[in-house]
Amino acid sequence: MADFEPTIIAFVCNWCTYTAADLAGTSRLTQPPNVRMIRMMCTGMVDPKYVIKALLEGADAVLISGCHPGDCHYINGNLKARRRVKLLKEILPRFGFDERRVKLTWIGASEGIDFANTMKELVEEVKALGPNEVRQQMVI
Repeated sequence: MADFEPTIIAFVCNWCTYTAADLAGTSRLTQPPNVRMIRMMCTGMVDPKYVIKALLEGADAVLISGCHPGDCHYINGNLKARRRVKLLKEILPRFGFDERRVKLTWIGASEGIDFANTMKELVEEVKALGPNEVRQQMVI
């Protein structure tokens, strides 16, 4: 499993985390290529069905990342996301997934270094978890 490279789907807030990712890129900070970002206007728009679908289709982990609580451009979208992720982690075992495959983070627009570090840490955590069981069962 030493050559295992995880695929991570990241649903990121347009106003904060996506901007931090842009800052990390323009600052030429090194980041793992494993993360596929999907820009959402707000993390409050991330439906749990999107997360489950990503995992069922073979993603090794899903990241949801947005503005810090209290700084949401849509007032309370990130608080809504926090409640949804908490409930989602409770039902993931019913689908056969380890709850550690879903992560919620808060990364502000000016935190490019934090974004790059979070991506590196996430990739290492998922490597330690190993491949998604569904991915192993898929016939390509």
